[in-house]
This record gives sequence, structure tokens and C-alpha cells, in this order.
Amino acid sequence: MEYVRKLMDRVSVEGVKIELLNTAYGNGNTFLARLDPRTLFLWYLYFGIAPWFIHNEVLLLGMFLLLAVTTMMSRVSPLIIVILCLGLLSQAGYLFIVSWLFGGGGETIMPLLKLTMKLSVISMASITVFCSMDPEKLSDGLLRIGVPKQVSFGIAYGYRMLPSLVEEYHHIFLSFRLRGVAPSRHGLLYWRSIVYFLKIAVLSFYPLILSIAKRTRTTVEALEAKGFSYAYHSREAKRIKLSYMKFTIRDAVFLLGSGLYVVLLYVLAAQFSI
Repeated sequence: MEYVRKLMDRVSVEGVKIELLNTAYGNGNTFLARLDPRTLFLWYLYFGIAPWFIHNEVLLLGMFLLLAVTTMMSRVSPLIIVILCLGLLSQAGYLFIVSWLFGGGGETIMPLLKLTMKLSVISMASITVFCSMDPEKLSDGLLRIGVPKQVSFGIAYGYRMLPSLVEEYHHIFLSFRLRGVAPSRHGLLYWRSIVYFLKIAVLSFYPLILSIAKRTRTTVEALEAKGFSYAYHSREAKRIKLSYMKFTIRDAVFLLGSGLYVVLLYVLAAQFSI
């Protein structure tokens, strides 16, 4: 019961908000968080794309083990890990059921395992990179590699606003429940209650959208009062903003170690195959 209570505390809206904040801002002391954002982007460029073109089981297994280690190093929230596992299991499960209904058998298991392994590697690479950078660092890294200023700022702003939006959506949802009338009977398999909560969940989005539109005007005025447009068009301001970013020995060791590990995997894959 103690484990169930802890799980329910994490699943609550307040718990989700705390996990989002920890994911965005709570991993600044890890080894990966000390790397230059460009190093992480370069590393992700390979591990986020290459698995789609790899069909060797040894290579995929080796990459999976490496990404599992880097995911643990980035101190990812358990909630994100649970969501990732549920997504992968549901993906593989429904594909196996569909293939079985259309005449597939045991021979479809290995291709589905390969697909699941690829998705796992790419997902863990994304989690490793984006959980190792806070919103400001991610925005500065994107700006440094040439991403348009509006896009880089939008990503950082979205990170900052997401916990507030989750909390505000929860308040609107509760207000609908207070003013509404819940079904007196749950019905078979609680279908009446499920329909009731789904209806409230959809209706809660409309006040949230209006609130966001109203808040956007205030945000724009505050940014302009602080010289947002001038700073984003000034080369000198951009140079000062990004002056802290530089490659170090730590970045070289990380890229070199990852490269040597991948080369070793290719050598092993040439010798063995499951």
C-alpha cells in the first residue's frame, strides 16, 4: 500500500508539475549537463537517425546498452521512463496483434523486436539530450547553431510555461466538476463516468486557450519593455549572450569515447550476428 500511495502521489497533477520542473531544471549537476550544447546536438545527430538504417542485432543491442547508461547518467524522471515503457509496449503489442490477425505468426516477433529496439534507442537518445539541458541552455544552443531566434525563444518559453499551463488546466477542470452534475450511476464498466470526465476534459481546453491568448499580450508587452526585439537583432547582444559556450576536454572525451564504442560495435557486428 505504501508503494501504491507513492505512485498515486506522483501521478497527481501536482506531482506531474514537479516532475516537469525537475526534468527541465533539476539535472544541472550531471556530467552530460556540463557538456556544450553543440556536443550534445552532434551526438544526437547520429544516435537519433542512424538506428533507422541499422538492421544488425548486435549493433542495436550495443547501442541500446549505451543509451541505457546515458539515460541513467542524465537522471531522468521515473515518470518519463514509465511513459516511455508504456508507449513502447503498446506500440509493439498492437503491431503484433495486427500482424497476427492478418496471418502473421511467430516469425513476426524478431522484426517487431528490432523495431522496438530502434524506437527505444532513438527515444532514450532524445531523453538523454533534452533532459541534460535546461530551457535557457537548449535555447542558446539552438541559437548558436543557426536556428531562427523566434524558434529558439519559443522552445525556451514553452518549457517555462508548461508547468503553469498544467496547473491552470487542472483548476479549470476542477471548476467544471464543481459546477457540473456527475452521473448518479457509474454504468457498466464505469462508462457513464468515463464519458462525463472526457467531456469535461475537452471543455476545459476552451477557457485555457482564452487565458493563453490574454496572457500572450501581457507577455509580449513585458518582453518589449525589456528590449527583446533589439537584443534578438543585435549581433553584440547575441555575442555576449552566447559567450559562455565553448568546447572543452570534457566534450572531446565524450565524443571520442562514444565514437570508439560505436566502432567497436561495428567490429563485433561484423563477427557475430544473432
